[in-house]
Amino acid sequence: MVHLGLFCPAETGHLNTMLPLGQEMHRRGHRVTFFGIVDAKSKVLAAGLEFRSIGEAEFPAGASDRLFEELGKLSGVAALLYTMDWIKQSAIVFLKEGPNVLKDAQIEAILVDQISPEGGIVAEFLDIPFITICSALPFNQEPTIPPLFTTWKYNPSWWAVLRNQLVYQLVNPFTRSIKKLRSDYRKSWKLPPEISADSQLAILTQQPAEFEYPRKSLPDYFHFTGPYHNQTSRKPVDFPWEQLTDKPLIYASMGTLQNQLTDVFKAIAEACVGLDAQLVISLGGASLESLPALPGNPIVVSYAPQLALLERAAVAITHAGMNTALECLTYGVPMVAIPVTNDQPGVAARIAWTGAGEIVPFNKLTATRLQTALNLVLTEPSYQENALRLKRSISEAGGVNRAADIIELAISTRQPVNRA
Repeated sequence: MVHLGLFCPAETGHLNTMLPLGQEMHRRGHRVTFFGIVDAKSKVLAAGLEFRSIGEAEFPAGASDRLFEELGKLSGVAALLYTMDWIKQSAIVFLKEGPNVLKDAQIEAILVDQISPEGGIVAEFLDIPFITICSALPFNQEPTIPPLFTTWKYNPSWWAVLRNQLVYQLVNPFTRSIKKLRSDYRKSWKLPPEISADSQLAILTQQPAEFEYPRKSLPDYFHFTGPYHNQTSRKPVDFPWEQLTDKPLIYASMGTLQNQLTDVFKAIAEACVGLDAQLVISLGGASLESLPALPGNPIVVSYAPQLALLERAAVAITHAGMNTALECLTYGVPMVAIPVTNDQPGVAARIAWTGAGEIVPFNKLTATRLQTALNLVLTEPSYQENALRLKRSISEAGGVNRAADIIELAISTRQPVNRA
């Protein structure tokens, strides 16, 4: 048994991926400690895991709330750049404090979110194995795979490949400062030049393979395991269940980051007026007072028991965050996606590509467009059929148990764990 560390951003989508993995490893007898800013502490402890804080001076209590509040007002490129700056500031803190904190805790291996590769550098410096966990779409670039911040569908034709490559060339310079930061630390710690920011033992994504474009260049130790979410890793949430009727349920959530876009919630409510369905809107933690009165008398809550509601939902309206999309598919729920920023456009593109839903672009969102998409998804059987097909693929992917098997093998052997 080992003392395993976990490292990821203190944001709900990333925690909801990492904490269930930690719980499964703990169930198997390993000691598990999460390393992060103090705002993650309550969720980590609620999941039954240990917690060690990093960066209390730079990120005191409430810092993530203020950051997420600002991010919740942004969209598109502005939100993407804001996120990248936050990632860099977090990396600076972990590279500065991580070695001493992990060494003091006697960590023997660590799971690192792909969005936070500095965790892997610290692991190398301490000579402990690390595994990369993809909470978002994989960052691995390939010529035939559209950039994850676009809604482009998979297209292997020459012109689409050229388009992809040109965009990669345009955006890669924006990550140079983060790469230089990692390079500088590697030099100061006398580590060899970076071959890859990812683990060389195993990379795990919670996608099933069927929810990803055809990949040709992933390493043999890249595994599509299916999602890890479970209700026990989350705090209980009150909900007025008595207000639900027997009408088809439309569940709407724009996640916990883009939750200040009140015009989106207004468009959602307007789009559902006149439909023979009941609308539930989760504000992802935003205050109910921040939202104006909405038409159609929807049930509006600050937080919702998302998994329990998806068990009853006929369709979901989502920002296309990876966790929410996979949770919908776990229950066979088709979607209408309104992607806002980061990898959400890429997730939305895969929802449409697999036939499990429709996209309404954020910059073209109107109540009329959204209602048209909702009617289509609610009435055309193929959306439900494809969502159920992906539900089956998720149940066959192995989920958290398969992921934990791979993690244990990689840690015990310190050798790459290749796909069978």
